[in-house]
Amino acid sequence: MDCQWIINGFMEGLQHMTWLEALAVVFGIASVFFSMRENILVYPTGIISTLIYVWICLEVKLYADMGINAYFFSMSIYGWYVWTHPRPGKSILPVTWLKWKGWIYAIALLVATYGVLYFVLSTYTDSDVPYWDSFTTSSAFVGMYLMAKKKVENWIAWIITDLVSVPLYFYKGLILTSFQFLFFTILAVLGLIAWIKSEKKHARSA
Repeated sequence: MDCQWIINGFMEGLQHMTWLEALAVVFGIASVFFSMRENILVYPTGIISTLIYVWICLEVKLYADMGINAYFFSMSIYGWYVWTHPRPGKSILPVTWLKWKGWIYAIALLVATYGVLYFVLSTYTDSDVPYWDSFTTSSAFVGMYLMAKKKVENWIAWIITDLVSVPLYFYKGLILTSFQFLFFTILAVLGLIAWIKSEKKHARSA
C-alpha cells in the first residue's frame, strides 16, 4: 500500500474535519480507554460521542450506523446501571466469558439484526453501502450488548467492527473517523488482552 496515499488522505481529512467530528473522535477514544480499564467513565464519554455521530451519520447517509449510535446511547444507560449495580454480595460486576448459550444468542442477534438492517437499507433508503453499513452495525450491536454484560468476547466483536469500519468511513470521506477506527482496532486488541487477564484474576478470587 502507498504510504503517501494514506498520509495524504489523513491530511485531507484534517483539512475537511469539522469541530463536531473532532469532538466525537476525542470522546470516542476516551470511551475506549475507559472501557479497557473497566472504568465507569466509559459510559458518559461514550454517550457524548454517540449522540454526535447520530447527526454525522445522518448527514453522510450511513443510516444503519446512525441507528446503531442511537442504540449505543440507550445501551450506555443500561450498561451504566448494570456496572454500578452488581449482584448481591459482589462489590463489582466481574469480567466473564460467554457460556455456549451466550454464543448462540450473540450469533443469532448478529444474523437477525444484519438481515433486518440490510432489508431496510436496500429497500427504503438511498444508502450506497447497505451490505457494509448493515454488517458494521450488527456486529457493533452485539459488541455493545456484550460490553454492558462485561463479557470478554465484546472485544472480538469490536475488533471485527473496527476493521470493516476503516475502509467504510474512508470511502465516505470521513477520513479522520476512518483513522479513529484504525486506532480503535489496536485499542480493541489491547482491551481483549486486558479483559482476559481481568477474567483470570476474578476467577482466582471467586
